[in-house]
Amino acid sequence: MMATEVKQTTRAQESTNAIERLYITMRHLLNRGFYKPSGVSGNALRSALLLLRPEIYGTIAEEKAELNGLIYVLERLPEGIEECRFINLTSDEGFAKSHLKPIVPPKRRRNCYRIDDEQMNIEITRGRSDIYDILTHLTFLFIESGKISKRVLVDDGNATIRDWDKLTEFVLSEEKDNEEREVALIHCANILGRTFDEVVDIQNKLKTQKDPDRFLNVMYWLGKLAIEEETTGNKRTITFSPLLRERLGHHIHGEKWANKIKNTLKQNNLIHRPLHIISANMHSVMNSLFAKKALAEEFPDNDSLDIYVALGSEKHKSLNQKVKELAQSNGMIFLDDESGANIDVQIFDTAKFGGESCCYNLPEGISEDEKPVIFVMDYAFGEQAYETIDELLKPLEEDGEKIFLNVDSVSIMGKAGILEGGKGDLMIPSAHIFEGTADNYPFNNELCASDFKGHGLKVMEGTMVTVLGTSLQNRDILQFFHESTWNVIGLEMEGVHYQKAIQSASQIRKSINKEVKVRYAYYASDNPLETGSTLASGGLGTTGVKPTYLITDRILKQIFNT
Repeated sequence: MMATEVKQTTRAQESTNAIERLYITMRHLLNRGFYKPSGVSGNALRSALLLLRPEIYGTIAEEKAELNGLIYVLERLPEGIEECRFINLTSDEGFAKSHLKPIVPPKRRRNCYRIDDEQMNIEITRGRSDIYDILTHLTFLFIESGKISKRVLVDDGNATIRDWDKLTEFVLSEEKDNEEREVALIHCANILGRTFDEVVDIQNKLKTQKDPDRFLNVMYWLGKLAIEEETTGNKRTITFSPLLRERLGHHIHGEKWANKIKNTLKQNNLIHRPLHIISANMHSVMNSLFAKKALAEEFPDNDSLDIYVALGSEKHKSLNQKVKELAQSNGMIFLDDESGANIDVQIFDTAKFGGESCCYNLPEGISEDEKPVIFVMDYAFGEQAYETIDELLKPLEEDGEKIFLNVDSVSIMGKAGILEGGKGDLMIPSAHIFEGTADNYPFNNELCASDFKGHGLKVMEGTMVTVLGTSLQNRDILQFFHESTWNVIGLEMEGVHYQKAIQSASQIRKSINKEVKVRYAYYASDNPLETGSTLASGGLGTTGVKPTYLITDRILKQIFNT
C-alpha cells in the first residue's frame, strides 16, 4: 500500500494563516476588554507576528534590533508611549475638554492623552482598522523591548550587563555633552546588536530640538519596562474602554460627519445639483483648479510641474495662501472636522467660478442647475471608508421627508503598494478583493491605463487587494497574489470598503443613481516585493507630485466634460 504523501504548507499559506490568527486574536482581546502583552494572549499576537515576519518590520524575527521598523512605528504612535505601563484604547470620551493636551503622532491623525507617568490613552474614532494598526505596532514594540531585556539581563535575571548600566547612567544624567552621547551610543549599539554607524544614523533621524536623545530614551524605556516585567512581575497592560467596545461598528463619528456635510449642502442650495465625490488629499484638487491662475505672475510657464512642487514645500506658505484665497473667493467651502472622524472636507461650487479663475472649462450653454458640485474628502483609514461613504450616501431626513443626493460620480485617489514597478508608478484597478476572505468587488472603472500613457510613469491595470493592515504584508503572500490568476497589481487599505458602500447605496438601497460612475487610481508609495522599498524606507518626497496631479487632472477633466 502506498503511503499518502503529506503536502507541506507553503510560506504564503502559513502567512495567510498567521494574519487570520492575528485578526481573530485582536477581536477576541477587544471583546474581552484587556490583555497583558507578556501573558498568553500577548504571546499569541507575538508568535503570529514573528511567524508572519512582515516586510515593514524588517528583521523583527532576528536577535538584533530592527531600526527602520522602529522609526515607522514611532511615527504612528504617540510620543512617550514607550514609558507607559498602561495603554488604554478609548472612544471619544470628552478628554478634549480636560486640562490634558492631545498628543498627535506625526503620521496618524489620532488624539492621544498622557494621563500620568504610567498611562497613555489613545482615542479610537476611525473604527477597527485603527485598533488593528495600533495593536500591531505595539506588538512590534513589545517584541523589540523583549529583545533588549534578553540581552541585558544576566545571572538568572539578578544583574544587568555593563552596557545597560552605562546607558542608564547617561539617560538619567542631568548634563549631557556630545562625547558622553557618543559613548552611550556605543553601549546602545552593543545592546541592540547593531553597528555604531547604524545607531548614529537612527539617532539623527529621531532626534528633535526638544529631545536630542529621543532614540536613547526610547531604547532605555523599552528595556526598563521589559526588565521590570521579568524581575518584579509588574506587567504592562492594554485595556479597551467599555464605551469603545459598546460604540465600535455603530458609525457614530461617520453619521455626525455626514450630517454636517449634507446640512451644509442644503444651506447653500447645492443638495440637488450633480455631486462629484473625490477622496484625495486636501491640496491637489484645489491646486489643480486654481493654482496656475492664482500664481500666473510667479510661474508664467503654466505647464510646468514646478508650480506643484513649490506648493508642496514648507517654505512657500504664502503661495498656498494665495491659491486658497482665490479658491475661497470663487465659492470654495472648507469644513474643518469636528466629528472625531478626522476627515476634513472641501466643497467647490463650479457655478461660482469666475470667468478667468479656474483652469478647467465647463461645456458651453450648461444651465446653472447642471453645473457640478465637487466634494473633496481627506483620506479615510481602512474600514472607516465604509462608515463615512455609507453614511454620506444616505438621504438627508428632514421633517419626515427624505432628500436624496444627486451623486454623479465617486472618485478615489490614493497611495498603494505596487507589486511590479516602483515609487510613483500608477495602478488602475478593475476590481478589489478583500484579503483573508473570498469577497470580491468588480466594477467599471471610468479611468483606464491609456489615460495616463506618455508621462514616463509605468501604468498597471488589474486587481487590487484591500488588506487588513499595511503593516502585516510579507513577501510570500504578495508573491502569491502577484503570480496567481488573481492578477493582483497592488495593495491598499480602503478600496473594498468604498466599493461596498457605493454598491449597496446604488444597487440595493437605491439611495443614489444606479448608473453612478466610479473612478479608482492609485500611485505607488512603495514596492514591498523589493527589499528596501517598503513604507519603512521613507516617504515619497517630490516623487509623489507628478502622479498625484496627473490623476487629479484626469478625474477633473472627466467631471468637467460630462
